[in-house]
Amino acid sequence: MHYQIQRVAERTLAGFHLVGPWEKTVPKGFEQLQAWVTTKQLVPREWIAVYFGNPELTPPEALRCDTMISVDPAFEIPPNSEGVTKTRLAAGLFAVARVQVADGDFTAPWLSFFTAVSGDGAHQLREGPVFEIYLSDGSNGVWDIEMYIPVALKQAE
Repeated sequence: MHYQIQRVAERTLAGFHLVGPWEKTVPKGFEQLQAWVTTKQLVPREWIAVYFGNPELTPPEALRCDTMISVDPAFEIPPNSEGVTKTRLAAGLFAVARVQVADGDFTAPWLSFFTAVSGDGAHQLREGPVFEIYLSDGSNGVWDIEMYIPVALKQAE
């Protein structure tokens, strides 16, 4: 899988934090997010899913995800926005890959991406959430996304 290493700026995000199996929480979170964005007549800069936990180590009911839009740092959550939180996504060094997802299979490209980054001789995975930015809405059954994995330079041994 082709990817690049990039220094990524901090982002300010607003949206919903959910806990549970990602195949259920992510669609639910984006439904909530879409309804909130439409009701409040917001113009999102980006649509983002942020993932916390390793699905190989964390039980599905304990996985966490944020379904968010990126907003200006001065953004204030509008009144009557129950459940909406504002947070920051830390800046740092990330491996970044752009892919197309068909048939709702987001797992396959993520696994391929982790395998590629784990085999990188110059970089290693670092602590922090992974995230994806949606470049299309998937209305035709295909999503264009950018995936981000936090990395650091490998230490000399």
